[in-house]
Amino acid sequence: MPLYEYRCVACGEQFEALVRGDAPPDCPSCHGTELERLLSAFGVSSKAIRQSNIQKARKAGEKLRREKQHAEAETAAAHAHDHDDH
Repeated sequence: MPLYEYRCVACGEQFEALVRGDAPPDCPSCHGTELERLLSAFGVSSKAIRQSNIQKARKAGEKLRREKQHAEAETAAAHAHDHDDH
């Protein structure tokens, strides 16, 4: 019996269900049957997850670097402007 992860479209509940045959499960919270099957974390290779996490971290680091450079440039410009008035 395969174990699947689902999200109920009606109430948003996320749950796991053992599926027997072709009978779809129902939501344990609202008993709805309109479900979205989710990608299980264990169904994706750890190498793919690791590469995805590295890529996300690099993007976040680059964004922080750009924000820091922008803040430093603003501080330098404000400092130069303050000294121009004297």
